[in-house]
Amino acid sequence: MKPCQGPDRATRTPTFVMPRHAVDTHAHVFGPQARFPLSPERSYTPEDCTLEQYVDLLDTLRIDRGVIVHGGAHGTDNAATLDALDRLDGRIRAILVTPPGMPLAQRQALHDRGVRGYRMSTVVSGGVGFDALEALADEARELGWHLLLHFHASSELVDVADRLRALPCDYVLDHLARIRADEGVDSPAFRTVLDLLATGRCWVKLASLYRLSSEPYPHRDMLPLIHAVIAARPDRMIWGTNWPHPIHVGPMPNDGDIVDLIPLWAPDPAMQHRMLVENPSRLYGFEI
Repeated sequence: MKPCQGPDRATRTPTFVMPRHAVDTHAHVFGPQARFPLSPERSYTPEDCTLEQYVDLLDTLRIDRGVIVHGGAHGTDNAATLDALDRLDGRIRAILVTPPGMPLAQRQALHDRGVRGYRMSTVVSGGVGFDALEALADEARELGWHLLLHFHASSELVDVADRLRALPCDYVLDHLARIRADEGVDSPAFRTVLDLLATGRCWVKLASLYRLSSEPYPHRDMLPLIHAVIAARPDRMIWGTNWPHPIHVGPMPNDGDIVDLIPLWAPDPAMQHRMLVENPSRLYGFEI
């Protein structure tokens, strides 16, 4: 539970100009810990990275909308995430970390507040693992929610793929299923991603890919993977900052630099609009 480094707080205004109604589909808020304590079962200790700081980031990056993914350091206590959701009056949506079994009426109330799914992870402790996959999928289906799946290693995707094919709801492979650039497009994990994309229920989130690269910025070794998934299902690609980049080891990226990767990943303006506006608005229920 040693402290992890905080984000680069001197966010640079990017050169790339976001389209109107763009969505950052992946960010976390942590604390303030005096009000929202961290979980004693957590596997990392972040700095306070508050809603106010995240709003400043969105404004600097010229992003209209965001999605708060509940941070693993808070365990299954979603209070910090729900507080952020309530204070931004429709500008954000939220993904919760909670075990199955919540009554439908309570989930409907959360939907009305802006919740759109559940996250499961093998990467961080204190949350919800894949033993709850089918039960949470059934609950997600009832409200049109999705599952956000956070793998520790790409091999885990291969192991769970048959279960994913049988799910009754949509699901998002977080961080491109954590497939590293040096694994390549011919790896079993990447072939599994393409196979799952073909089913129509699978989405891919392009976020925190700097962790998967073996090269410095702009991480060109990731481009074959990125371009292949975009070509396979342009209607299932979404993008996120991953602010404040918890558990990142190495030089902390500046979020302005992350935004400026978008035209490298998706040079076509129509595809940029699809990935940044149309697809996430459909998945998270934003009006455009």
